[in-house]
Parts: sequence; structure tokens; C-alpha cells
Amino acid sequence: MPDHDRLLTLLAERSARRGHFTLASGRQSTLYIDARLTTMSPDGLALIGPLALSALGTAGWAVDAVGGLTLGADPMSFAIAYASAIAGSPIRAFTVRKEAKAHGTGRLIEGPFREGDRVAIVEDVITTGGSALRATQAVRDAGGAVVGVLALVDREEGGRQALEEAGLPVISLARASEIVARIADDERS
Repeated sequence: MPDHDRLLTLLAERSARRGHFTLASGRQSTLYIDARLTTMSPDGLALIGPLALSALGTAGWAVDAVGGLTLGADPMSFAIAYASAIAGSPIRAFTVRKEAKAHGTGRLIEGPFREGDRVAIVEDVITTGGSALRATQAVRDAGGAVVGVLALVDREEGGRQALEEAGLPVISLARASEIVARIADDERS
């Protein structure tokens, strides 16, 4: 089974739920995608890292680092960094805190991020694009250059368009419609 199909299967089986949900954006939905159930699993990490690294290469995004708003972006960023090390072209991972620490260095960005880095913002699920925009602002404020947003799942609810309107190209490894189709295929089997 090709890697993209395996990813859709993992997301459909582990991360997608039907029902009535309030999303982090405040929107109501009949589909909830808890990507962490896939991104934090060993086989999910092993699959997502190389897929995301390949997507970055295909897009031509030569980046020094990847990261995004904690907690959703963290496992993906670490998987990409690990896959890049194995591939012999290391990309550093970082995390953006929701608010700066009140102690220690007081930084908003943690990890080996450096001023001047070319960065891909990582997001587990894009709905409105708000989390990616917050991470983008933090990176820019710290002197980084954001080349685009890499998402595991695009919910196809306007977030991609909001990010693109803000001048950020978007890559997604999966779309909500693909996951829903995979669920429907599994229910028919």
C-alpha cells in the first residue's frame, strides 16, 4: 500500500470521529480529527516524517527548521527532523509556546531555532489557520523567514485560503474529504 494510502487509513481508523463537536476554533462540526492519535504513535511518526520531508522537497522549500504551535505541531516537527537526519540533510525542529515563559529565558520559541532561519510552519490540522498564523508571527518576530505551512490534515473549511491570503503557501498531506471517503470505504467493506 502506498504511503499516502497508509496515512489515510491511519487517520481514518485512529484520528477521525463522527458526532457533534466544538472545534478549537469555536466552530461546530460533525467530524473531529484528533491527529495526535496518529502523530504520536510509532507507526504514525515513522510514516509522517518521510512523507512530510518528501513534500517539503517536492515543493522546493529549502528550510533550516520546522515547527509550530505546541502541542499539535510537535510530534510532526520531531518526525520530520528525525527523517531529515536519516536522509543526510538535517532540518532542525522547534516549538512555539502559546505564551512566553515567565521564568528562565522567557522565550516564546524553544529548541534550536536561529535568527535568519528559513522555516516551514507545521500544523497537525488546519481549520481556520489561526494556530499557523500565530506561529508564523512568533517566528517572524524572532527573525525567521516563513516559507509556508505544512499541514497533516486540511479540514477544507477555509483555513488554507486564509493562510494563502496572508501570503503563506500551504501543503497538506491529507484532506478531510479523503479521510471521510476512506471511512466510507471501510464501512462498506
